[in-house]
Amino acid sequence: MSDTIRIATRGSALALAQSQAVLAQCQAAFPGTAFELAVIKTTGDKLQSASLSDGTLAKGLFTKELETALLERQADIAVHSLKDLPTELPDGLKLAAVTARADVQDVIVYRHIEYVSRAPEHGRRVDQTRRGFKPELSIAALPHRATVGTSSTRRAAQLQEKRPDLRIVPLRGNVGTRLRKLSEQANLDAIVLARAGLDRLQINCPAGGPMTGSDIPEGLAYTALSIGEMLPCVGQGAIALEIRAKDDRVESICAGLNHLPTHHCIIAERSFLSAVGGGCHLAVAAYAKLDEASQEIVMQTVSYLGKAVRRAAGRAPVKDGRALGQRLAAEVKE
Repeated sequence: MSDTIRIATRGSALALAQSQAVLAQCQAAFPGTAFELAVIKTTGDKLQSASLSDGTLAKGLFTKELETALLERQADIAVHSLKDLPTELPDGLKLAAVTARADVQDVIVYRHIEYVSRAPEHGRRVDQTRRGFKPELSIAALPHRATVGTSSTRRAAQLQEKRPDLRIVPLRGNVGTRLRKLSEQANLDAIVLARAGLDRLQINCPAGGPMTGSDIPEGLAYTALSIGEMLPCVGQGAIALEIRAKDDRVESICAGLNHLPTHHCIIAERSFLSAVGGGCHLAVAAYAKLDEASQEIVMQTVSYLGKAVRRAAGRAPVKDGRALGQRLAAEVKE
């Protein structure tokens, strides 16, 4: 068996950015151990045109092939966006660690209003406005019956609760693909993305200005949505390290990377998701954070699975995070 630790990852720009960050952490923490990335294409990568909300794709579409690589010993650690990882893992595998959580907010992305100079008329320059929106666009400020792209049932439900007039259309693809679609499709007014992904790709949006970053369309901007406006999905902003159970060597490496406060919160959130039905594409949301002063998990949740929107919130000692998730799931069930 090779002494090199192989880290399995998807091949998208975001997945590679996340995996390279994990690789760097591993190399810094364990300089005497060799690590390498193994890029694997998943079902979700191959079926970019399928919908996440109509049952076309099964759970685990972004994780199954990475998990197969673990079970077949072609890889030792699988790196996932935690929000993509099903609550029930295959026999023989375990969630070994989570990284420190990044920003959990979603952002609304839109075409930034631009003024373009035309040829002078009667000796005076004339400015022409291209289709777009002023900086700091909000959900409330979207035009009546505006079209918003997202493949997330959670985002769609929260958008339509606030703005029933909005037209929500499915939008898939990696971050770059979604941004290009927004830039090129005149009938698409805005899209919603996770801020953590943009940050990891070093895509920024200075106040009042367009987005900046490598290989992205010009003329786009975003506005961050508060937790009150758009509750995140379970695990948003965190990266998961999945390994084979009973692999003591790799487990000890992952233990050195685990961010315990984030892990406590993730346990509560995933417990909630499992208790309401387990699917990472359900129209539910949950966000837990650690109150460091009291060492309690504070969590808020929402479910759009029944006839009425149901919300529940609560807090519990860190050791009872799993029970907290189950209790709040019971409260949102009809």
